[in-house]
Amino acid sequence: MQKSIKKPARGAEKTNLHPRNRHRSSYDFAQLTEALPALKEYVRPNAFGTISIDFANPKAVKCLNQALLKAYYNVEYWDIPDGYLCPPIPGRTDYLHYVADLLAAANGGKIPQGAGITGLDIGAGANLIYPLLAHAIYQWNMCATEIDAVAIANMQQIIQKNTGLDQAISVRKQVHNTQIFNGILQPNDLFDFTVCNPPFHASAAEAFEQSSRKLRNLKTKNPVLNFGGLSHELWCEGGEKLFVKRMILESKNFASSCFWFTTLISKGSSIDELGKFLKEAGVQDLKMVEMSQGHKTSRFIAWTFLNKPQQKEWRKQRWM
Repeated sequence: MQKSIKKPARGAEKTNLHPRNRHRSSYDFAQLTEALPALKEYVRPNAFGTISIDFANPKAVKCLNQALLKAYYNVEYWDIPDGYLCPPIPGRTDYLHYVADLLAAANGGKIPQGAGITGLDIGAGANLIYPLLAHAIYQWNMCATEIDAVAIANMQQIIQKNTGLDQAISVRKQVHNTQIFNGILQPNDLFDFTVCNPPFHASAAEAFEQSSRKLRNLKTKNPVLNFGGLSHELWCEGGEKLFVKRMILESKNFASSCFWFTTLISKGSSIDELGKFLKEAGVQDLKMVEMSQGHKTSRFIAWTFLNKPQQKEWRKQRWM
């Protein structure tokens, strides 16, 4: 039986988050520390007198994530190795809700839910956050891919230590560092959607500068980036634009294996060029979805090679 998901207590509403996002209200630290008493060590009034944590402290941020996952998503065990990317859960949740809206738009307004729906997370990372949230919120099955052996071992540990996840989440290792779908998707695979948080930066120097800017915004002297991240998580040659172009080219090889291919795009300046590239690739439909978390605007693009009759048949076979 699917466990019930708790809703956060009402507070100052963050109206820029998706309407179904459980984190539109301020963090309820009383509820969170009840779920995870270890969080109490990091909870204190900030400079404005508001109860919070120090978001420049990696240990505090990781502990907050553990509390959020336990209190709201029934994830009893979650951890990441030192230095690996620690994701902001409200923003990651938003992406999944908007993907659900995409599926609903192609399904008469109804979100397809349950184990019959399968998503693919490209480069899931040690944190496994999208598969965990997707299964908790919509009961979707998920497949996570990764090139890093340490990240894979950590994902498998999270799955093993949470009852029932071994039936809902699988992990595949990408053995070719420059490939995305090739070597991962098998002839009989069918995925209803993909998600991806690509390496945004084109060099280590660019990633370091972005990290430093975040720290300056947090007004901290702590030299450790609050959300961490290893080199392959943060940057690749050519940056996100080249990475996504490779993703688009490879997705053509699996045009009938997935309904919606999607990926986050950090830089709005990349959208027009990528949109043109997608049209040249022969996609049947293309969407650009804007999201907003706090003062940050983010976005993702989605594309499908399925024409209308093929989409109708997909719905009939998998969503009805």
